[in-house]
Parts: sequence; C-alpha cells; structure tokens
Amino acid sequence: MERKGIGPHISRQFDAELEDIRSRVLEMGGLVEQQMGNAVKALVNGDSELAEKVITSDYRVNAMEVAIDEECTLILARRQPTAIDLRLVIAVIKTITDLERIGDEAERIARMALHLTESSGTLRPLAGVEHLGDLARKMLRDALDAFARMDILAAARILREDLKVDREYEGVLRQSITFMMEDPRSIPRVVDVMWSARAMERTGDRARNICEYVIYFVKGKDVRHTTIEQVEAAVGRRAEDITETRGEEQGR
Repeated sequence: MERKGIGPHISRQFDAELEDIRSRVLEMGGLVEQQMGNAVKALVNGDSELAEKVITSDYRVNAMEVAIDEECTLILARRQPTAIDLRLVIAVIKTITDLERIGDEAERIARMALHLTESSGTLRPLAGVEHLGDLARKMLRDALDAFARMDILAAARILREDLKVDREYEGVLRQSITFMMEDPRSIPRVVDVMWSARAMERTGDRARNICEYVIYFVKGKDVRHTTIEQVEAAVGRRAEDITETRGEEQGR
C-alpha cells in the first residue's frame, strides 16, 4: 500500500514497520465493523446466539488494540520518528482507541439484545434502530476507507454524515418516549432500545474522530472540536463541492 505523503526511508525495515501498523489498523477496523453489524442484526432479529457471539468475540478487538499499541510504542522508542512519520504513529494510536471503544459499543448492543430476547412483546422503535445502525456502520466503513487511502477529501465529506446519524438518533428517542407513554409496561424494554441507539450514535461520533485523524496526518492540522465549515476550510474544499465533483467525474 502506498503511504501517501511519505517518501521511502533509508531503512526499509522502518518502512515495513509503518506499513504494518497501518495494515493492522485496517484489519482491526474490519473486525469492529463486523462486530457492529452482527450486534445490530442480533438486536433487530432477536438472535441471542449471534448476540453471544459478539460478546465473546470482544476480546479479539481488545487484544488487537494492545498489540498495535505496543508496536507503536516500540517504533517511537527505536525510530524516534519526526514530522509526518510521527503524525502517522499518533494517528494510529488514536484510531485504535476509537475502534476499541466502538467494539465496546457493539458489545453493549449485543447485551441489550439478550435482555430483549428474554422479554416478551415487540417494539416499534426497532425499525428506526436498524436504520440508525446501518448509517453508523456505513459511516465507520467509509471512515476506514478514508484512513486506508489517507483521503482528506473523503474524510471531510464523511463528517457531514454524522449529522444524519444524529438526526436518526433523535427520531428513535422520540419514538421510544412516545411508546413508553402509551404503554408504561414497556419501559424496561424501551430503555434497552434507547441504550442501543445511544451506542450506535456514539459509533458515528468515533467514526468522525477517525476522519479527523486522517486530516491531522495529511495536513498536520488538529481539527478536533471545530465546526464542519472550519474542517472544510482546513482541507481546502467544501464537502458538497467534493461530492459534486466526484459525481461529475463518475458521469464522464
């Protein structure tokens, strides 16, 4: 994989080490995305077996975070990287932290799914939760793709997707509150749904973080805690312009 913005080093081993941590991040991201997808599916379908699988597989995500973090520590100690190499290691360390926390959110959703399978009745908000889960998972997948290509234009565009996730989350909350008012006996089950929706919304937030790390790596600018407009200014182009340009290119 080409390392955007980084020239080859005198030490080929150093190049290999940097490439290895990037590859392992993407491997970890693929596992976390799968965990999230399975957790949402278990919740919507009432699949207790799949929920148990998500819960028991969380240790793999944790182990990968520890292993990658240790490798980054060794690179910092042995190579003493500077400039863009240092930013890459920092971006990797921050990214795996968010990925591990997304794995925790997937485990939380799976536990809520188990609670729901042990109760009776159906919940109307689950349809909205499924859509919310799909949006959050897509945002995570796109963020990982932006990380793989270190594509700051894609990263800036993905930031706006978090607004859709937030709106969908608010819709699920409104549905859930209405449901509880209509049937107070459903409150324990609806609360499980609300916690699951919250975990999905947090997944979108952490996918946004990954996009911010991509921009930090490429541009050397920390865009955390800034508006989307400020991020787009740092990238140099507005996300809507990026989308329109790509649509024109695909139509050629």
